[in-house]
Amino acid sequence: MAILPAIDERNAAFIRAQRIFFVATAPRGGEGHVNLSPKGLDSFAILGPRTVAYLDFVGSGIETAAHLRENGRIVFMFCAFEGPPRILRLHGRGDVVEPGDAEWDSLALRFPRQEGVRAIVRAHLTRIADSCGYGVPLYRYEGERSQLAEWASRKGPDGLVRYQAEHNRKSLDGLPGLRRLGSDEAGAAGEAQPSGGPGGETAR
Repeated sequence: MAILPAIDERNAAFIRAQRIFFVATAPRGGEGHVNLSPKGLDSFAILGPRTVAYLDFVGSGIETAAHLRENGRIVFMFCAFEGPPRILRLHGRGDVVEPGDAEWDSLALRFPRQEGVRAIVRAHLTRIADSCGYGVPLYRYEGERSQLAEWASRKGPDGLVRYQAEHNRKSLDGLPGLRRLGSDEAGAAGEAQPSGGPGGETAR
């Protein structure tokens, strides 16, 4: 294992080459539920040598956002499923930027336009480390799934707001989720104007 001072060009290229990454958070209490979520859909951005962010899509859970609001802890994992084995972990402190927040417009422009975005999760990294990844199997990438964008389109902006109001107010452990539920500011990233979107996990 090697501890790295920052995301340099080699590590940035490795991150960009991965089609999937994983995000883990947990509540402060020892009895709460740890959450681990897979992510894809060209949703990750490197903002600086020690700052990253990703698009958070509407889903049936709100675990990541709720945990970050409570304690800020977050870790990302990138695995090489093709080519030489490698694992890269990014530990840090995160926050959640929602449509209508002062930083939303500038952050949204760092991503391609996507349907179904409810927030942007940003993290300032405190530890960057890689390891061998010898135990990770080889997989072949076939393509992105289309269901999330199709679901968001069918729901429409009003339907997405209603869905979030029903499913994204509280985490599994009762922690508060999104701050702006009920507003008409549900977001599509990649545009300076706010919009909204679907999700794809049971707990996010």
